[in-house]
Amino acid sequence: MENGNQKKDGFSYTYSAKEQAELRRIREKYTPPTETEDKMERLRRLDAGVTRSAQAVALVFGIIGILTLGFGMSLCMTDLGEILGMESGKAMLLGIAVGVLGSIVSGIAYPVYNAVVRAKRKKLAPEILRLADELMK
Repeated sequence: MENGNQKKDGFSYTYSAKEQAELRRIREKYTPPTETEDKMERLRRLDAGVTRSAQAVALVFGIIGILTLGFGMSLCMTDLGEILGMESGKAMLLGIAVGVLGSIVSGIAYPVYNAVVRAKRKKLAPEILRLADELMK
């Protein structure tokens, strides 16, 4: 006698659509990619690498600039100059100079980002265009 999902030789279960999609995603991780999928993944990785490296360089400039600006502000606004053995007037002038330098360094972060993106795109353009042309055929 069969009852619901039970059969004579065992029990069967049907997964929901959500579970089916999850099963497909897991299965795709373990199946070898076709040549087209492999090229598409390489194209995506190259394209993302252009902005990723530019972001890293720009972040370094921005963080160093902001930390330098903060140090300059600390020299101007706190007793840090006295702790370092400086007169208050000299600490104020040095703090202003260091703060301006930090502002400049953090201000060039975006132009540096653009320059790195342009350079990377120029370097990777032939490979990316070749892969894109192969995939569009």
